[in-house]
Amino acid sequence: MVAYTLSIVAAVGVVALTALAFRGVRRAGDDRDPAGPSAAHAGAMLSAMFLLVFAIAVIVPWTTADAARLNTHAESQAAVDAYWAASELPDTASQEVRKGLRDYVAFVVRDEWPLMAEGKMHPVGAERLDDLRGRVHAMEPRDSQEEDAKAGVLHHLSVMSNARALRTADADASPPAGLLPLTILTGLLVVVFPFLAGARPRGPVILPLVATAGLLGFGVYLSWDISHVFTGPLAVGPEAFRGALEDFARIAGGM
Repeated sequence: MVAYTLSIVAAVGVVALTALAFRGVRRAGDDRDPAGPSAAHAGAMLSAMFLLVFAIAVIVPWTTADAARLNTHAESQAAVDAYWAASELPDTASQEVRKGLRDYVAFVVRDEWPLMAEGKMHPVGAERLDDLRGRVHAMEPRDSQEEDAKAGVLHHLSVMSNARALRTADADASPPAGLLPLTILTGLLVVVFPFLAGARPRGPVILPLVATAGLLGFGVYLSWDISHVFTGPLAVGPEAFRGALEDFARIAGGM
């Protein structure tokens, strides 16, 4: 934060020193016209700055949401693959592992997803998955087929664990610090700049400015509303895990 403040002070200092340096140049004239070169240059730069900051404020959450959606599909698909692989385990072990997978996925949908909208993860979720992996790891295969089945289940559970770690990071993800305040600040400056430059729009001339202010306000609100992966218009839902539960029921019914 100190570095940001110093950079702003330095930039303002450069403008002040430049203004003082050119004050003594006789060919330079006062620029008091709202449509003059100073106001036109500053207005163009403010508009460009707002567009840059606004683009970042939209693109970062958008790409984060896309990545989070892919991560949920990877985790749920790994759960389905583990469910299939568990069929080669001994009868009691197969039923135990499949029940553990159903309980875990149902827990994610029912209990964990609402917390993720608040940027949190349920601590019991990781414990459930670790307990399931521990039980599979402790199994004693009787032949090579069961050994392969155990290795396959452990592999898919490892993929689930990695995807869960990514989901944890996604739940805690947020835009870079200061990005939203900077979006608001630049949006406000773009709206009030004509008045700061000395213009006093009247009558129908003010209508485009009002429309611009409304659109900028909506854009700033949108950048705030989509800033979290698991809530808002771009929210990633638990559809992939609900699909996994349906696959569990289909696989169990077909066995």
